[in-house]
Amino acid sequence: MANDYFKFRQFTIQQGRCAMKVGTDGTLLGAWAHGGKRILDIGTGTGLIALMMAQRFPESQVTAFDIDEQAVMQARENVVLSPFASRISILCEDARCYEPDAAYDAIVSNPPFYDRSLVCPDNRRSLARHTSSLDYRSLFSLVQRCLDDEGEFSVVIPSECQSKLESEASLAGFFKVRECAVRTIPRKAPRRYLLAFAKHPSASFAPEEGVIEEKPGSRSSWYTELTKDFYL
Repeated sequence: MANDYFKFRQFTIQQGRCAMKVGTDGTLLGAWAHGGKRILDIGTGTGLIALMMAQRFPESQVTAFDIDEQAVMQARENVVLSPFASRISILCEDARCYEPDAAYDAIVSNPPFYDRSLVCPDNRRSLARHTSSLDYRSLFSLVQRCLDDEGEFSVVIPSECQSKLESEASLAGFFKVRECAVRTIPRKAPRRYLLAFAKHPSASFAPEEGVIEEKPGSRSSWYTELTKDFYL
């Protein structure tokens, strides 16, 4: 069973009331994504990624929302107890209905991803993990209306979902501008992808790779460097 809290260098995540706990995916995205002065976090859960982005980009104002009322309450508590409370707003919103008051420089999301797998019997966990709550097409429709013309949308996604997500991005008129394939250990195939999309193509697109552990229980130099400002 996961602990009810996870302590980082500058903030602590309480997570007892959240369906999805702190995990590697959210930490990766929060450390990797590009930011800006106005940042939107879609499906914030515990508020982890919103807090990481606020820490990394000290001039930013971060808006984060989730459809799960319990998660929203937990995220608000985590934000209030952090050094970044004045710069983060947590809303209870359905992503499909959200209308921004102005465009965002950067959007981040650890989105629901499974669209053909067996639905989890835990309704709140299912909501967080399955695209019945927010399918890829609806996700990119939201990003299309929220992202600044020069902004960047970053996601973390399981490798088996990459092709479907990228297809929907293309249909919505987005271009992949950054990619990092992440292996758990060197000899394994990539398990997840960090992807960034924009409304214009990048002339310098070059796929990258990262490894979480050099061997079981030993963080790689790549992961250590990426997350050095967060882990104790």
